[in-house]
Amino acid sequence: MADSLSSGLGEEQEQEKEDRERDKKAAKTDKSKEKDGAKETPGPGDKNGGSKGKKRSLSDLSLVRFITTELTRGYFLEHNEAKYTERRERVYTCLRIPKELEKLMTFGFFLCLDAFLYVFTLLPLRVILALLRLITLPCCGLSGSRLLQPAQVCDVLKGFIMVLCYSMMSYVDYSMMYHLIRGQSVIKLYIIYNMLEVADRLFSSFGQDILDALYWTATEPKEKKRAHIGVIPHFLMAVLYVFLHAILIMVQATTLNVAFNSHNKSLLTIMMSNNFVEIKGSVFKKFEKNNLFQMSNSDIKERFTNYILLLIVCLRNMEQFSWNADHLWVLFPDVVMVIASEVAVDVVKHAFITKFNDISADVYGEYRASLAFDLVSSRQKNAYTDYSDSVSRRMGFIPLPLALLLIRVVTSSVKIQGSLSFMCVLLFYLGMITLKVLNSIVLLGTSCVFVKEAKMEEKLFDPPPSVVSSRVNSRAHRTKHIHVSPQQEPAADKGGISLLADNFPLPNIAESSAPTLPKSDSDTFLTTPDGDEEDDDDKIINADTGLEGDRLEPRTPKKDLLEIDRFTICGNRID
Repeated sequence: MADSLSSGLGEEQEQEKEDRERDKKAAKTDKSKEKDGAKETPGPGDKNGGSKGKKRSLSDLSLVRFITTELTRGYFLEHNEAKYTERRERVYTCLRIPKELEKLMTFGFFLCLDAFLYVFTLLPLRVILALLRLITLPCCGLSGSRLLQPAQVCDVLKGFIMVLCYSMMSYVDYSMMYHLIRGQSVIKLYIIYNMLEVADRLFSSFGQDILDALYWTATEPKEKKRAHIGVIPHFLMAVLYVFLHAILIMVQATTLNVAFNSHNKSLLTIMMSNNFVEIKGSVFKKFEKNNLFQMSNSDIKERFTNYILLLIVCLRNMEQFSWNADHLWVLFPDVVMVIASEVAVDVVKHAFITKFNDISADVYGEYRASLAFDLVSSRQKNAYTDYSDSVSRRMGFIPLPLALLLIRVVTSSVKIQGSLSFMCVLLFYLGMITLKVLNSIVLLGTSCVFVKEAKMEEKLFDPPPSVVSSRVNSRAHRTKHIHVSPQQEPAADKGGISLLADNFPLPNIAESSAPTLPKSDSDTFLTTPDGDEEDDDDKIINADTGLEGDRLEPRTPKKDLLEIDRFTICGNRID
């Protein structure tokens, strides 16, 4: 009896152990199914429930389910909102580039046109007035220490250069040059045209320096020590430069004329494709705002020069066909194609340069304001340069050689005979003067609006940048020889540059009437940031010396767009 009871208890205990183990296994299988995403549980009493769950979880990893997931899965763009907003702004910037660029190009075109018309209209009148002053001086007596004003001296020199170069250009046979170039092969002409473009940039870069050297040598005060070779050598250099540059542009126009008159238009197509090569050389380079400004000025000058070359080509062709108006419509498609390719290349080039360098489209408004500032400042009483020379320095556009070539082509193409012809020439001259005056008035009013919008009125009353920079360099050079002991450094930190007051007295910033660097918001306008902006409370800077108060080291000024006066060589880079 006892044995039967003990055996019964043992069986019950074993049954309980088996039930516990079964419950543990069931719990483990449930956890594994939850991890695998399986929601089916084996029924009670199903001994093969675990194995069926494994088979079902494996069956879920099927090709149909993968394709279904790929077709129905989603994502949320708002998780990276800043990135997609930036991409959208880049697209909007690229769409704005054509409009903003053409605004700048149009404004620059009329600036070049104004400087170009000045050579034909006002310059001859100014030369005549200066010569009349010289003639009437013995009768009226000397009214001052100068025979002529500096501006009149420069005008007379320009007039003499134009007369001498025109007399030299009369010996150049355009027809012989045309047939000589036409006999060359297409590839040779393509290479010649590329070489002429590079030479034109080199001549423009160095030519304005030659002319400026002549003007300064002729008008330099005589009290200073002579540090030049004389006016006559400079004058001969200027005459030689204008003549050679005019010959170069003539060869360029002749090559373009040959391309227009070729039967298969292959040369014209190759020359147009050369513009697209410019995209490859510019788009994938790093550009700052100043570099882009230089390239924009170069594009304005290049586009205006191409328009004058196309005008010369049309004049020569119309002369050959006895001024038949029907032939003009034959040339019209080629002219439109050349202009359209030039515009398309400029738009694509500037759009991708601004995209790759994260430059806003508003920068072209700054460039336009900078060009407007040059025009307004040249009208001031204290102007230190003529407007045409300012355009030459800013854009590399020198109107004298181009105007000389156009006069040579017009005089050889149009025959003036009889009093009626002279009346037509006089009326045409009066029309050019009217166009020049109207263009100048509209440009001056538009430029004033641009300057006011850019808040640059204060800079109109500042001295020329060269005067300030030379003063900064000279005084900074003198402060280099002043020894500062380590005990005096804290005093320098507290008082800025007051430490130098004993040995080298400097004017007070607040009380000095000397011209100082501008402190307004326009001081930072049109300036490419070179680094993080410094706190004005932590650094004290003297306006005349450009020294920082906490370190007493010469401060390198930021390169402002208004201080850039010419493009360098053919790369248009600023070092």
